[in-house]
Amino acid sequence: MFYKSNDSTYSFSKETLIELYENMLKPRLIEEKMLILLRQGKVSKWFSGIGQEAISVGVAMALQPDEYMLPMHRNLGVFTTRKIPLSRLFSQWQGKMNGFTKGRDRSFHFGTQKYHIVGMISHLGPQFGVADGIALANKIKNRKQVCAVFTGDGGTSEGDFHEALNVASVWKLPVLFCIENNGYGLSTPTSEQFNCEHLADKGIGYGMESHIIEGNDILEVYSKVSKIAESVRNNPRPVLIEFKTFRLRGHEEASGTSYVPQELIQEWKTKDPLINFEKYLLEKDCLTPEMIASLHSEIKSEIDAHLTIAFEEEKIVPNVETELADVFKEHLFQEIVPSPHKKNIRFVDAISEGLFQSMEKYDELILMGQDIASYGGVFKITDGFLEKFGEARVRNTPICESAIVATAYGLSVNGMKVMMEMQFADFVTSGFNPVVNLLAKSHYRWNEKADVVIRMPCGAGVGAGPFHSQTNEAWFTKTPGLKVVYPAFPQDAKGLLAEAINDPNPVLFFEHKALYRSIYQEVSEEYFTIEIGKANLIKSGSQITIITYGAGVHWALDTLEKNPSIAADLIDLRTLQPLDVETLYASVQKTGKAIILQEDSLFGGIASDISALITENCFEYLDAPVKRVGSLETPIPFQGDLENQYLAKSSFEKHLKLLLNY
Repeated sequence: MFYKSNDSTYSFSKETLIELYENMLKPRLIEEKMLILLRQGKVSKWFSGIGQEAISVGVAMALQPDEYMLPMHRNLGVFTTRKIPLSRLFSQWQGKMNGFTKGRDRSFHFGTQKYHIVGMISHLGPQFGVADGIALANKIKNRKQVCAVFTGDGGTSEGDFHEALNVASVWKLPVLFCIENNGYGLSTPTSEQFNCEHLADKGIGYGMESHIIEGNDILEVYSKVSKIAESVRNNPRPVLIEFKTFRLRGHEEASGTSYVPQELIQEWKTKDPLINFEKYLLEKDCLTPEMIASLHSEIKSEIDAHLTIAFEEEKIVPNVETELADVFKEHLFQEIVPSPHKKNIRFVDAISEGLFQSMEKYDELILMGQDIASYGGVFKITDGFLEKFGEARVRNTPICESAIVATAYGLSVNGMKVMMEMQFADFVTSGFNPVVNLLAKSHYRWNEKADVVIRMPCGAGVGAGPFHSQTNEAWFTKTPGLKVVYPAFPQDAKGLLAEAINDPNPVLFFEHKALYRSIYQEVSEEYFTIEIGKANLIKSGSQITIITYGAGVHWALDTLEKNPSIAADLIDLRTLQPLDVETLYASVQKTGKAIILQEDSLFGGIASDISALITENCFEYLDAPVKRVGSLETPIPFQGDLENQYLAKSSFEKHLKLLLNY
């Protein structure tokens, strides 16, 4: 038998109606229990979704179990509808090992591939970009799947929200953007968040289909989202859905609701989705009071049993080795030896060739960046790639670095490899958050790789001024979870780029623009790899150790050529994170003196950390203080004489000789 809604718009089987009710009842009863435990000090924090269950449950039931969902911290119904064992949820909330983050992240800040859920980070907005990436992988693979991502009304004010909607619209991605408009972003009412009548109106500016759904009506949510999802599976496109609802409790329990007019709370209490749906089912004779009591008893027993499991679980015993080992996904380097067949090519050609051969090796490798398709990129590194590999794999992007980094992460989550070209390394500031908070922390947080390489054209010496000349590697070498590669020669650039793409961890690959067309080398023609984390001893000598990378290697070589009497170990770091300290220590222990040359301004650069490491570990071998040489503590000037004065190249020889004579 099928039952119609009160307005006869929808019809459902009795089994479906009861399933909807059960799936709403479970998160409600869990929350009521959690609020008790919170007062008892047995859980640390709680973000209540009471009164909003219809949205989580309705959307989760409208999607297939293998379709990704990206919930927030008020979407407990997503997790329970996906049938995650409650003991694992309870362990997660208590920071225990049976949870999903090994105690490293709290509450709903986790994901699980088994249940096709990708958890939030506190910055909210990047979730939408991640959904773009997941949807893009689905579209490229023609899986006819949709994914759904959630945010609140407050999250729609973030730039990431707008960037992600724009990308999804331009690329026609099969994703449902679900906004839970519950009236307040913490204490800030929607009237202070936006100046349009409905959040769904934001879709108009992006040429995007949008809908407004009564978020407290489970039948409307489930039926309309089911219909939209099925349509999107067959006709890929993004859809913006605003769910009208209300948050009956505080942003989190400690904040309370004193800023909310009491009459507004009372009004929305009458719209409680669970209570009203229960009344409806009683009226339709789908449920009886006895059935309701039985369901309550059954779910409460399940909650208590799983709480017992979680409470009896031992607390995590901190282990330094385990913590460090989980920062990166394990990756075993497999050397592919360079072939003896070589040709003399430029640095820029080696990058292009290495990237091209990796595209041939990996069908799942996707390239993204501004102007990289038909134009071939501003440095022409991807010239001809579009014709060879097609527009699905070589993708021009809108100018929205943050959304594209998040999209790259979403592609990785959904089984792809990604190379993103940051048109200039300076522009990474516009995508900084997802680099350091999504990519870097992913494996440590929930054991999920971030198989992303970001190419970073960088460096001064080309008269490009403050915004196209920075070498900003130090922003990332201090961030656990990122690998940082910075080659100085074409052969290294090609082999290291190939290995960076092989590596399932996030790699920032710095390429000095001034080297692109000025440095030539005999480069092996076939595909090969060079291990990340290994420095290269270019010259050997007994007087002093010179440590540098990127353009600094060539500055040091020029200086040594001008001063043939100086017998120096010249070390090209090649990789800044992880750092090959063994090579550094061995050299310093031999020579007794060390000078570190970097192009970046001096304070806070990697030279400072290398200096500290040498001092701490090789002090008894030193015959002089460790010397750092960097560029001036100013932004990078455009005019040639000013730029030459700025660069460390101009002072390196003087400092080298002073240290030799110490």
